[in-house]
Amino acid sequence: MTTAEHIEGIADLSVQPEVEGFFDPDTATVSYVVKDPDSDHCAIIDPVLGYDAASGRTDTAPADRLVAYVRERGLKVDWIIETHAHADHLSAAPWVRERLGGRVAIGRPITAVQKVFGKIFNDPKALQGRAEEFDHLFEDGEEYRIGGMRAVALHTPGHTPACMTHVVGDAAFVGDTIFMPDVGTARADFPGGDARTLYHSIRRILSLPEEMRIFVCHDYPPAGREPAWESTVAEQRERNIHVRDGVSEEEFVRMRTERDATLSLPRLIIPSIQVNIHAGRLPEPEDNGVRYLKVPLNVL
Repeated sequence: MTTAEHIEGIADLSVQPEVEGFFDPDTATVSYVVKDPDSDHCAIIDPVLGYDAASGRTDTAPADRLVAYVRERGLKVDWIIETHAHADHLSAAPWVRERLGGRVAIGRPITAVQKVFGKIFNDPKALQGRAEEFDHLFEDGEEYRIGGMRAVALHTPGHTPACMTHVVGDAAFVGDTIFMPDVGTARADFPGGDARTLYHSIRRILSLPEEMRIFVCHDYPPAGREPAWESTVAEQRERNIHVRDGVSEEEFVRMRTERDATLSLPRLIIPSIQVNIHAGRLPEPEDNGVRYLKVPLNVL
């Protein structure tokens, strides 16, 4: 199998983290608690804050489940990780950190995403591209620890410039880069996205060992199938409808470009992006005590 980059040695199949997935049906998002099997330490990946677009009201129900799970098991949270700046749900990272601790982290290229959307939302702080609201910015190939368990952050852009895949033992948390085999791959038409870059990122992921568990951030199941979020590298290489082995770069780019042209923007992209580029922090209240989100007209 050809790949743009040799990544042998990143995975440690002898370590099998305990992974619990939490599916939010409103946004089709899967959040995870990833526990070190040899300690009570864990990480939380992609926590969701509920949001009703019609009323502009937030709720913590999706994140409540994560918090309850962690507390019931007496776990210690080392990290609250965002795989990227999501366009389909608001992050609950600050809310979770207040209750459980942990460091909120994302890939360093979030600074570029801030600058892009800072222009769209006329957001002076985002335009600075400092990402100061995050506790940590992961570099490509950076190693970190969840308890005593080694983890590695891999830069896998294409869906967005800041997408990271997190390899933890025999598990890889791929964000929106790839979906379940019968769903395919993420779109690449957001600002800063690129189908060709996405192809190379996916091949990077699929050059991991075939036994590696793949955990996706979303599932949009075909009729007749319940939501699912775990597959393997081998299954993706054999059966992914968009990027299985044998699909060339040119075939993928053509398919992805044509398909993206037919897609509507995510329902919650406007509230989500302007919150998530600031680590899930809601806008500061104005002088009347009310927080406001912006809606750019005729831009997106």
